[in-house]
Amino acid sequence: MRAAGCEIVVGAKDIAVVGITEIVRHLPRIYSRFRNLVREIERRHPAVGVVIDSPAFNLRVARALHRRKIPAIYYVAPQFWAWRQWRARILRKYISKALVIFPFEVEFYRRWGVNAEFVGHPLADLATPAMSREELAQKHDLNSAKMWITLMPGSRRKEVQMNLPAMITAAKQLGNGYEFLLPVAHTLDNQFLRELIGDSHGVVLVPDSLAALTHSRAAVVASGTATVEAALMRTPFVMVYRVSPLTYFLGRPLVKVPRFAMVNLIAGKEVVPELVQSDFTVENIVSRLGPLLAETESRSRMLAEFGEVRTKLKGGLSEGGDSAPERGADAVLNAIS
Repeated sequence: MRAAGCEIVVGAKDIAVVGITEIVRHLPRIYSRFRNLVREIERRHPAVGVVIDSPAFNLRVARALHRRKIPAIYYVAPQFWAWRQWRARILRKYISKALVIFPFEVEFYRRWGVNAEFVGHPLADLATPAMSREELAQKHDLNSAKMWITLMPGSRRKEVQMNLPAMITAAKQLGNGYEFLLPVAHTLDNQFLRELIGDSHGVVLVPDSLAALTHSRAAVVASGTATVEAALMRTPFVMVYRVSPLTYFLGRPLVKVPRFAMVNLIAGKEVVPELVQSDFTVENIVSRLGPLLAETESRSRMLAEFGEVRTKLKGGLSEGGDSAPERGADAVLNAIS
């Protein structure tokens, strides 16, 4: 949005927190940013407010818009179907329209009385990067003769601290026959990651996650949007995730879905292995990654399933038509026309 010319009042870094206990510690800062944003809403009184993802923050923004009689549209609607489903009633109260990115979300939200429209997933039309393997190797001093494995521990500092150490230890166990690519999310900085990596050789920081995934033999990916990116780049991967024990203890009973990986939820079955919390061990990473590095039936089956995932993300929308963001933009303009 910044690149498109938007003026940033509150940056994503300022409110990017993962976990129940972690949010409590950062509440003063988050509420300070929220008050700044509300002051700008009152000063500018926009024709419409478009809130995107981040429900813990944006539902409060939507309520602030509603109280000031400004229509609010939710793009990338909260995944309330996953846990505490009754919260969909909050959306019905404060949102004029929900623009959803998964086809099954329309039925869920309409069942709760929310005006929902499927616009397609923003990543459904994701193209393979033009950069060749040789160019990537030359740019980052990578050994193109070795197999590459991409490590994606998340985009927030806390989740990276929880996920990356086990990934690095697994990389050491896999040995010198591989190079490990660690894409740097825009919410992180190189020095922070280097401190976590330590003296691990063969782990290389790269700026482009899609190029890294495209040219890697396999990947280890933290739960989230990155799992969809890996599937669309046709990179077999193992999904991992860990939060603090207290956060997991408080949150797990509330989860209403049988799987964590977004790719598995879209497919309606286990396409990629999930290593969550106590299952997320170095030994499990190595054992589940092994079959994906060789020419195995597991690898071939996963690649075939990735094609089905892309089809479902498009939700039957025509090829060559408007992209998901374009359809979302049209829906916003129609709401205020």
